[in-house]
Amino acid sequence: MAPPLELTSVPPWTVAPLCPPADLTGRQWTVLAIGADAGRVAADWTAQIAVHRPDADPRMHLVDDAEAACRALRDDLADAVVGWRLLLAGPAHACLRVRAEAIELGAADDEITVASTEVATREIYCAHCRTVTTALVELSGTVPCAGCRRELFVYYHVSRRLGLHLGFVSGAHYRGTS
Repeated sequence: MAPPLELTSVPPWTVAPLCPPADLTGRQWTVLAIGADAGRVAADWTAQIAVHRPDADPRMHLVDDAEAACRALRDDLADAVVGWRLLLAGPAHACLRVRAEAIELGAADDEITVASTEVATREIYCAHCRTVTTALVELSGTVPCAGCRRELFVYYHVSRRLGLHLGFVSGAHYRGTS
């Protein structure tokens, strides 16, 4: 039985694709779109900002992966001002990584808006050998670790620091009593 999602560290946008409106409370924006599908979301957000603040000049970055998104994020944060907002769109596993980088660099959760374009792929951190395995797997599913080959149970936990789902030996989780 799955725990209520709101009682876990798993963001809802990693379980079902979500596309919230742009956060218009800011005065400076970084719009990061990871992958082709995210480009449409970024264009919509930029249009929403333009209607709300015609004088605004949001920084939009269309990138291919989380690493490129993190580079753009670091560059933009170097001269961010009070009122900066991050609008992040892309596959959930990539957005988790970029969100972790943003938090590491000092961004707060309320400064970050995420739209997920794909949620089936997960990056799982092995609690045993520390290898990261990327796979199509559901929460509470199992996947073989790419490092130690143990069968990992994908737990309802996301590390804010790493931006990864937790995996541990599948027989080690609580199954309840009969």
